[in-house]
Amino acid sequence: MRIKSYIVLLTLFVNTVLFAAQDLFEQVGSAIRSGDAKTIARYFNGNVDLTIVNQEEVYSKAQAEMVLKDFFAKNTPRNFSIIHQGVSKEGNKYAIGTLTTTQGSNFRTYFFVKETGGSGFIQELRFEKD
Repeated sequence: MRIKSYIVLLTLFVNTVLFAAQDLFEQVGSAIRSGDAKTIARYFNGNVDLTIVNQEEVYSKAQAEMVLKDFFAKNTPRNFSIIHQGVSKEGNKYAIGTLTTTQGSNFRTYFFVKETGGSGFIQELRFEKD
């Protein structure tokens, strides 16, 4: 009986963690789709590794928001869809998607989420020319 209780609790915990990550992915995906740098920045860790095309830097949360805002001003999103999501060996979550812009460009988009204190934060965000 004790083992069954343990399995039920473990299953509930795993489902809760996956649901929370799914919700974060949906919210970030929606913000990318609408070019909302401010909403995306809410999910940034204190520092974030941000790559836009060939420019890779580690920025503070505020700096990364400004760089992302500039990126969206030059590359107006038309659509964004997540094509794959998963969990790394270390237990961190990630999503890979495609951003299509009104200028006709496509960007392969990747974000890596790290769990800290029970919440998920974007540790890395990449937009690479497709």
